[in-house]
Amino acid sequence: MKMKVKFVYKGPKTAHVQMESEWIEEKAVDILLADMQKTGRCSEMIIVDEMDREWTRKEYEKLKQKNELAPRNPKLYFDGGFDLQTRVSGIGVVIYYEKGDERYRYRFNAKLDELESNNEAEYAALYNGLLLLEEIDIHHMPCVIRGDSQGVLMQLAGEWPCYEPALNRWLDRMEAKIQELGIKPSYEVISRKENKEADKLASQALANTIVQSHAKIDE
Repeated sequence: MKMKVKFVYKGPKTAHVQMESEWIEEKAVDILLADMQKTGRCSEMIIVDEMDREWTRKEYEKLKQKNELAPRNPKLYFDGGFDLQTRVSGIGVVIYYEKGDERYRYRFNAKLDELESNNEAEYAALYNGLLLLEEIDIHHMPCVIRGDSQGVLMQLAGEWPCYEPALNRWLDRMEAKIQELGIKPSYEVISRKENKEADKLASQALANTIVQSHAKIDE
């Protein structure tokens, strides 16, 4: 998550001026605050995150201790596949996130037999990805959602209309879950090559190879 600092600056020969930093990575906030304090010219420092939440420096220190091992910076990849002959779908989801100084990856796939098209499989994959975010306890934070299905992402972002009733029902479910989780999604359309992990999981599901792996990433 990115943050910025609002503060009051008072130079040797200047009046008090309200200022704010650019958005910076969370891990750089402490360094910035320490440098600002050393100058003796900055006061009333307020830390703001991407969800528009604000804390004093004292409140921020308490928050860091409380959230030290909470998941953060989630990135969700999804893909869906559909076999026209068997009318069976495969979905794949990969979630990367951080906890403390460690990184984790959650891989999941499933075989579904109640869907009607490849498009619907894509929607089902993303909805199941949102359920996994809830399982990991990711909520009230920005979340990057990436996939190679431009239609799903543009419709969920409200950029494209959706005229199919079945797909609209999936959109309603996803929008309700996003609101329930309190996440701030950013949607990124990527190539199939960039989405190869989720694509492989969806294909494995169609081949009856079920994967559910949740582990720390060894650097």
